[in-house]
Amino acid sequence: METSTAETADPAGEQAIELLETAKAIPEPKALPKPLPHQKPHVLEIPWFALVTTYLSFVVLGLVAKIEDFLGKKFKPEEYKHLRVQNGYAPMVSDFDSLWFRHVYVRLRDCFSRPIMGVAGGHVGIADRFTTDYNKTFVYTGKEHRVLNLASYNYLGFAQSEGPCADKVEEALLTQGIAQGSSRSEAGRTRMLVETEEMVARFVGTEAALIVSMGYATNSLIMPALVGKGCLIISDELNHSSLIIGARLSGATIRVFRHNNTADLEKKLRKSISQGQPRTHRPWKKILVVVEGLYSMEGEYCNLPKIVELKSKYKFYLYVDEAHSIGALGKRGRGICDHFGVDPHKVDVLMGTFTKSFGATGGYIAGSLEMIDYLRIHTFASVYAEPMTVPVLAQVSSSMKMIMGEDENAQLGQLKLKQLRDNSRYFAEELRKLGFMMMGDPGSPVIPLLLFNPAKMSAFSRECLKRDIAVVAVSYPATPMLTSRVRFCVSASHTREDLDYALQQISEVGDLLLLKLNKH
Repeated sequence: METSTAETADPAGEQAIELLETAKAIPEPKALPKPLPHQKPHVLEIPWFALVTTYLSFVVLGLVAKIEDFLGKKFKPEEYKHLRVQNGYAPMVSDFDSLWFRHVYVRLRDCFSRPIMGVAGGHVGIADRFTTDYNKTFVYTGKEHRVLNLASYNYLGFAQSEGPCADKVEEALLTQGIAQGSSRSEAGRTRMLVETEEMVARFVGTEAALIVSMGYATNSLIMPALVGKGCLIISDELNHSSLIIGARLSGATIRVFRHNNTADLEKKLRKSISQGQPRTHRPWKKILVVVEGLYSMEGEYCNLPKIVELKSKYKFYLYVDEAHSIGALGKRGRGICDHFGVDPHKVDVLMGTFTKSFGATGGYIAGSLEMIDYLRIHTFASVYAEPMTVPVLAQVSSSMKMIMGEDENAQLGQLKLKQLRDNSRYFAEELRKLGFMMMGDPGSPVIPLLLFNPAKMSAFSRECLKRDIAVVAVSYPATPMLTSRVRFCVSASHTREDLDYALQQISEVGDLLLLKLNKH
């Protein structure tokens, strides 16, 4: 990493000029209808042909796998040794539980966990590799394959090795070191950490904030400090794994409502409040409703206005995970509250991460000063875990200041927000025009395209890689059985030429794999 000098061009100035020219070339998108608070989620009309062939594909996969297991145990017993009882010890996993991994996932491993070489920006280098044993092992050639990156979370394009944020990170490293080597409760509380927390609170519009060094742990370790035995958690059925783990660790009773269905949420609330706790029927100590601002597998927003309306009616606590929405939604990039115009003080707990929009790691919890002070003492994430390191804090503070307009690169921050909005709407709309079946709400930087058939998942990923495009393809059990999908992640670092190239190549792949099923 090199610091800029007077003789070299200013990276921030060059980037601002480039973004400004790109923004001028993009026509203003048509005004999109704002979702109504009571609007029901859109239901996809899946063609019968896709339904039948997808179910048949899973049936055939299961039959072939069972036949292969039967024959393998007879003629290649050594390969199945780990699935049998050995020396009185039961196998770690049963043959049925590991069936999907052994017969499906392993054949698709080349589509996952591709090692990258360098920063995961708009373009990224992928390490070349090949296999001679059907993806059980890989051989690396040492060469790099440069591709257009539609797979990484880098919404505002802050994942950079040079530029104003990288310069601030280098300066912080030279002046303040790397880390404290202590938990926050002992010697890990620094002025830089406190100032960054105050900035996060200002950014999201709350009284105070607590920064945690790991995004996953922000949910899984904070929630047990908020609720416990005798409390009730009502969770969206598609909430992230970290929220599910946090709810389970809390010891609270957990109930689930249908995804983004506020009518079902209200039904669960009425029943839970009227009946109280199981057996005793005592009132619940607390009721906590947990949702996400932007669901990363579906590209859908939570119906926050309606949920806040229910909150004022039923007096529950509201926990909103903004891992994907903070920085990416709203005119000011302040997340789902900014997008819908909801007062952040109406949400009790605002959680977010710095990975998706800020080019860093870790997460935060924001809310009232009383709650944050309580969490500083009672959550494991503050008492035992290490605080966020100096380079990460510098990246968070510099990128957030840029978005908030509190430094000399304020114009660049606003351009990034506009570029992301324009790119997201343009790319999703063009894919729909091409005839693909899409999921997600307008303006979401996560754009899922439905593949249905599990075999098309690997085929789509490999065909895109041949055309120098990196994508994320997802299938069962990470998604429902019928809705295998590819999930495009659009960034402010993508130019209109990048997106047009991707659309042209994806259209060709869609024709090849018969994916253009949307006739509307």
